[in-house]
Amino acid sequence: MALYGLYKRFASPTDPPDRAVSAAVQGLARALLEAPLAGVTDLIPAYASLYVEFDATRVSAQRVRAWLERGERVSPPPPSRTVELAVHYDGPDLASVAERTGLTVDEVVARHAGRAYYVYAVGFTPGLAFMGEVDPQLQLPRRPKPRGRVAAGSVAIAGAQTTVYPVASPGGWHLLGRTLEPVYDPHAREPLRLAAGDTVRFRPSPIPPHHTGLDERPLELLPEGPERPLLRVLEPGLLDLVVDAGRFWAGRYGFARSGPLDARSAALANRLVGNPPGAALLELNARGGLYEALAAGVLAFAGYGLRPLRNGEPMPPFTSFAVREGDRLAFAPTPRGCRGYLALAGGVESGRFLGSAAVDLKGRIGRALRAGDVLGTARSAPVRPGRSFVPHGEPGPDTTLRVLPGPQASGEALAALTAGAFTVVRADRMGVQLGGPPVPGGEVRSEGVPLGAVQVPPGGEPIVLLADRGTMGGYAKPAVLHPADLARAGQLRPGDRVRFRRLAGGA
Repeated sequence: MALYGLYKRFASPTDPPDRAVSAAVQGLARALLEAPLAGVTDLIPAYASLYVEFDATRVSAQRVRAWLERGERVSPPPPSRTVELAVHYDGPDLASVAERTGLTVDEVVARHAGRAYYVYAVGFTPGLAFMGEVDPQLQLPRRPKPRGRVAAGSVAIAGAQTTVYPVASPGGWHLLGRTLEPVYDPHAREPLRLAAGDTVRFRPSPIPPHHTGLDERPLELLPEGPERPLLRVLEPGLLDLVVDAGRFWAGRYGFARSGPLDARSAALANRLVGNPPGAALLELNARGGLYEALAAGVLAFAGYGLRPLRNGEPMPPFTSFAVREGDRLAFAPTPRGCRGYLALAGGVESGRFLGSAAVDLKGRIGRALRAGDVLGTARSAPVRPGRSFVPHGEPGPDTTLRVLPGPQASGEALAALTAGAFTVVRADRMGVQLGGPPVPGGEVRSEGVPLGAVQVPPGGEPIVLLADRGTMGGYAKPAVLHPADLARAGQLRPGDRVRFRRLAGGA
């Protein structure tokens, strides 16, 4: 799979938000969803653009563009709704917003709650509604450096936009308060409360005595009693997750792709035990757990940063091997890379959400494994062990990533990206933050975000966005990774050095 993207833009990025333009974007998205094109994997409508992701191994960019043009017929909108949300205005940025705007705190609250807001789009995280327009006197640019974590339920503003953070996530908006009711609940029949085209009003409210915060329990995907139990978790690893190919066609709701960060190694592990490439398996991050075999079975491990041990004996990576009842499986760290994939012959039995078994930690879909969990196989698969694969190389401390010009490409930004070396400051499933020479960046109107985008906030520190990225965002994206290099980016760890090499083409 080679995922690329292109944009259809309906207005200039400098034009103010326009409800008619937004309605046209959403209408085209609905029309295209009624006549999907094989090979297209996602649509993300935004304020004035539609981002289309497609698999270049299945469909050409030319065919995708022709499909977009044939889809100019706009589907009628659903019935409009007005939603009222109770808000307690006690946010950490409330006082600073008052000071910067020359208003009192009470005036900030009155101006924010005194308007009806139109939902232009949904994205970034599940159910996060991009709403406008904020009172002109309250409009402030995003923070130059996003917060690492914003609590679920936070009500925030940035520029002419306002929103409610449905789940805990990073964010660079100014926090004014918190809602007293969820706008996203993965346990509900209708998980998302807000949709494009809705009108939203905020009602100031004190916190009632019984209010103890929003329910942030994850949706359980693993069955309590698998039909064919194979492994029991004795000790969890740092972050052991069930993943499959990922959650496609869900970006318009704000759901991340999820799935493996190193899809190449995941597919190899599955292939070694005869599974389809996208079968559910385990992603082990940095430090794997301790497992006990409950029955005889065949497993395979592929990836870097860890090496499997069966009863204390090292097993070769990229090889399938047998386990018997009572065997113990552990993982020893290795110097390079940080993620490996453990496949069970027959795949991991798991529930599905929007068609995928992949854990989405940010969206509270599934969770990391914990002691006592039992993993079973999805189907009986009698295969023989001993299949192996010799990888073409392994990660080193210096990595070169190929990039294509992104939607906000400029000669200055691309030159800064490709001129020097960067150091990995932080790496997780959302992305890789790099330190080094500053890169020109800044704010843009919120739009769909490609997988592998190199995002640059106003502070100038690039972030390579990976599988758990937000699906929409408002920071500049001067470059996008070549799809073949996503797996390499997924193996980066803090302290690694990164260089970028530019290729022709672009989003």
